[in-house]
Amino acid sequence: MEKQSRRGLLKNAAAAAVAVTGGAAITQTASAQVSGKLEKRSIPPKTQADKVPTTPAKKPLFSSIITYGNMVFLAGIGAHFKGTVEEHTKHVLDELEKNLIKAGSSMEKVLKVNVYLNDLKDYTAMNSVYANANWGDTPPVRTTIAAAGGIPGDSLVEIDCIAYM
Repeated sequence: MEKQSRRGLLKNAAAAAVAVTGGAAITQTASAQVSGKLEKRSIPPKTQADKVPTTPAKKPLFSSIITYGNMVFLAGIGAHFKGTVEEHTKHVLDELEKNLIKAGSSMEKVLKVNVYLNDLKDYTAMNSVYANANWGDTPPVRTTIAAAGGIPGDSLVEIDCIAYM
């Protein structure tokens, strides 16, 4: 019989434990996540009329809402009216919430937020409104930047997000 080192015994025991317990749990979790048909969907769904245009049209550059499995991806939403950064932030958060609900999600299910400010000096004022959003007990992770070239449509703030359903 071949003599095994203590390290070799521990490695083999760990591998056996993972195979018997952890590996099974990971396999069940993974198969549960992919048991449904995964496909990219636009919200609202495209209708037949959308698929057969009567006049040639340009392809859209992007979708506003895409789902994939139980994930929801919202394109950036801005506020395109004259107002303060607080008013723009409130409008953007309200629109995000409407779109999340339309997709079957909610503000509480947001995992990741990107905040784009037209000017970094608006950071504190934006946060004064952002902090009141209904993020639930665990706020999403967030990145905030000031866009060097400004935000399209003269919005003072634009926010996109990733959530689950």
